[in-house]
Amino acid sequence: MSGFLAVLKREVLSLFVTPLAWIAISSFLLVQGIHFFWLVRHFSNQQQIAADGGPVQAFFGGTIFLYLPLLFICPLLTMRLFAEERRSGTIEALMTAPVGSAGIVLAKYAASLVAYTSMWAPTVLYMVFVSKTGDIDTRVMGSSYLAIFLVGAGYLAVGTMTSAFSKSQVVAAVLSAMALIALFLIGIGEFIFLDGPVREVCSYVSVWTQMGEFSQGIIDLRRLVWNGTVILLPLFVTVRAVDAWRWG
Repeated sequence: MSGFLAVLKREVLSLFVTPLAWIAISSFLLVQGIHFFWLVRHFSNQQQIAADGGPVQAFFGGTIFLYLPLLFICPLLTMRLFAEERRSGTIEALMTAPVGSAGIVLAKYAASLVAYTSMWAPTVLYMVFVSKTGDIDTRVMGSSYLAIFLVGAGYLAVGTMTSAFSKSQVVAAVLSAMALIALFLIGIGEFIFLDGPVREVCSYVSVWTQMGEFSQGIIDLRRLVWNGTVILLPLFVTVRAVDAWRWG
């Protein structure tokens, strides 16, 4: 446990001392701030807000401006986790630390989750702003943030895996972004294909549909199973890769 905490602390500090992390977080908050302001302004001019679902539901997945930043910022948060260690040669020292392969992977992954959560934390102020001007459904807000966390956790797990497959941070980020964009495009298929098995598969993996459901307070067990798969499978592959480095 002490080894896990030591690696976690090291990774969190290294993430927040790099300008890239602060640039990514600042850019994300700027985009989401403009996004939220535009939504509030839009709904303030509507006669019937309920007909459009309200600004909170629209903010959590109602527009493309939620998804696009995540497809690129999550790879930026994870690209250096293993790639930089392998490039600089410090991975050998890490392999001799008193912590197992799973502990190393989970510590690095948890550090990226800390950064991701910190990135979203200021947006709670948006919900406070809405609550000052009208009623807000706390269940909808809670389920929406749960969905944001689960989607981000899956994206970060994919990024952690691609970082383990490369010695270049740029290559790791590109591979991660390509994988996430591919998942997103598969989900878009639910709006393209006719009813049938293909459309059902696309709907199952669609982050757009998931955010739409969670932003209405609907928590579907199938979505949780899918999110768990997207999180656990890449992390398992990453642990196996670290085991391969450790045992040659």
